[in-house]
Amino acid sequence: MDKEEVLNEKYDEKLDRQDVEGQLELNEEDDSPIEEVRVTVPNTDDPLMPCNTFRMWFLGLLFTAIISFVNQFFYLRQTQISIGYSVVALISLPIGHLMARILPTRQFSLFGTSFSLNPGPFSIKEHVLIGTMTACNTGTAYAVDIVILQKLFYNDEKPFIAGLLLVLTTQITGFALAGALRKFLIRPAHMIWPSTLVTASLFRSLHHSVEREDDVGRMTRMKYFLIVTFGSFVWYWFPGFMFPTLGMIAWICWINPNNLILAQLTGTNGLGIGAIALDWSAASYYVSPLVTPWFAQVNILIGFILVTYIMVPWAYYTDLWGSKKYPILSAGLYKDDGTAYNKSLILTDGIMDPQKYIDYGPMRMDSFFALTYGVGFAGLTATVVHVVLYNGREMLDRWKSARTQNEDIHSRLMRVYPEVPNWWYLSLFILSLGLSFVTCVVWGYMPWWAVLLAMGIAIFFVLPVGVVQAVTNQQPGLNIVTEYVIGYMLPGHAITNVTFKTYGYIVNVQALTFTADLKLGHYMKIPPRIMFMAQVVSTFIAGVINLSTATWLINTRPNICTKEGYPFTCRSTKTFYSASIIWGAVAPDRVFGNKDGALYSPVQWGFLVGALLPIPFWIASKKFPHITWLKYVHWPVLLAATSNMPPALPYFYTNGLFLGFVFMFLLRRYRYSWWSRYNYLTSAAMDSGVAICGLIIFFAIQSWEGEFPYWWGNPEDQDYDHCMLANANYYGEIH
Repeated sequence: MDKEEVLNEKYDEKLDRQDVEGQLELNEEDDSPIEEVRVTVPNTDDPLMPCNTFRMWFLGLLFTAIISFVNQFFYLRQTQISIGYSVVALISLPIGHLMARILPTRQFSLFGTSFSLNPGPFSIKEHVLIGTMTACNTGTAYAVDIVILQKLFYNDEKPFIAGLLLVLTTQITGFALAGALRKFLIRPAHMIWPSTLVTASLFRSLHHSVEREDDVGRMTRMKYFLIVTFGSFVWYWFPGFMFPTLGMIAWICWINPNNLILAQLTGTNGLGIGAIALDWSAASYYVSPLVTPWFAQVNILIGFILVTYIMVPWAYYTDLWGSKKYPILSAGLYKDDGTAYNKSLILTDGIMDPQKYIDYGPMRMDSFFALTYGVGFAGLTATVVHVVLYNGREMLDRWKSARTQNEDIHSRLMRVYPEVPNWWYLSLFILSLGLSFVTCVVWGYMPWWAVLLAMGIAIFFVLPVGVVQAVTNQQPGLNIVTEYVIGYMLPGHAITNVTFKTYGYIVNVQALTFTADLKLGHYMKIPPRIMFMAQVVSTFIAGVINLSTATWLINTRPNICTKEGYPFTCRSTKTFYSASIIWGAVAPDRVFGNKDGALYSPVQWGFLVGALLPIPFWIASKKFPHITWLKYVHWPVLLAATSNMPPALPYFYTNGLFLGFVFMFLLRRYRYSWWSRYNYLTSAAMDSGVAICGLIIFFAIQSWEGEFPYWWGNPEDQDYDHCMLANANYYGEIH
């Protein structure tokens, strides 16, 4: 046994002994009151464990650069892929151990500070920080799409520095807001942030080498994780490459694929009734079935059935708004006769020409698309009202109380680490806000007052949306309301609309993304100041790389973002472009108002309906406290259930909710011992296997134009569910 192995063994024994002894000394009050947290997060800490090390910064920045480039590169391709947390965690672990083995241990001095390149065994805290630096940036910077839109779709290219400031201000301003949320969304024990429990379970499994007494005779978490990851990796070759039909088995449609109504109701591109997805990436796309609490999944199920299986068929088959001229489920824009809407014919220099719009004719959409907008309006106001009614008193109490009151063991353990001063967050916010004014005013993205209004919307909604996400793992989006507001205030200006949306929506999203990472740091006992620096530095680097990668591609790839530019067809960017037309160029007054042939004004009643729905259920829960199910009615989650459709498809939900029933209800209730040990680990392992397999498929095969031979399970026309009529309108026409 060499020196490194001896050090690792002693370190593990120390942690295990501390953990066991700590458990013996603790009483019930010294553990989290939340069951999911108790079974996932240890209630002990070693403040001397190294985390702010050369290894952490080197690997964290390296993977930040790699992930930012790869994810932006694939974002513009027809088939997208995003490398996530779990892949980085797996790859960085052996590299970290290797660096602990080979780096010199002698002390260095820099600016009066003494440090070592190798302070000992590679620690779990270093590993979590590496993962956090990359997790901040696994999604590409939203504002990059504005840069692409301006050059390729509106022929209005701005200087690189303008795009860079746009990207950085929208990404970092949200982080500044996260500091104000700590008291409300991180320290309270019941703000659990379910997705962080999966991550915590993953890192514990990768670093837990000494078994406790109650683990004897059971498969270790690490072994289980590797087995499930390998199984997921092997299986994904079938739905992901060789046999795509396995991912969308529309078996009811196969009974009679030439029956139009049967295809629309059961095809995977229709309502997907009965469709089976033997593909983890589809089943876990939105619901996150092994992470989202069961009560939240029940709310999602009710909202899904209400909209998808009741409202949509009624609207479509009664021909509401002329729905029968369009497919039953589509994000496309159409003319009144059902043909595709040519958006370029209503624009002059990127701004909508009212006369051209009148001459060409009004824009139409299918009833499903229109109804989901209305439900989205309702979900937004329901979020505010629900949080005020159910969480308002608690938030007010926390505002008044000292920060050390009513804290669980994890908050008390974090007291040993100096907190990030509020002036750090305030200075960052002021700097970001100032640069936002410069960016938007100097380069004409939008007026200065629009910057303030967008920031105001983001700040107003960040706490209520954060409460919903922290408890249910679902995040109501602000994209609709931001587009709606600026669309009425500055109609006809497409770039202004998407810029306003980016500041109002993404600042809110980034604030909650950073807050979730801070909660993970809270669970894993990461010093807050180190977490702050890691997040800010990695976000800055990722923004530069995202924009540089996109700029390089649009300058070097011929016909990019067109069919001729395959595989760089920019599928998501085109959706972003369509939104700029709907909400910016045409504007909501001509879509949801009463101007120039608008039809969809009734969906605006969603704002009022959403605000009213939580009230009677809250009153009933107070008046009848013995009726337990009343307190689990969560209207923001119920109404946001279909907010991701399209592009999400109904069969994603049904398959995900079935898995949720198995894991979060049946196994938790009847096989609790297994569930508490392996449930969250299963989710992380399945994600890891799919991600690794996807990387190999794309880099080793498809990037070289390799394809699996065509056959029934992999048809050349990409009709994988063999139910083509699901894409047709009521009259059997496919435009």
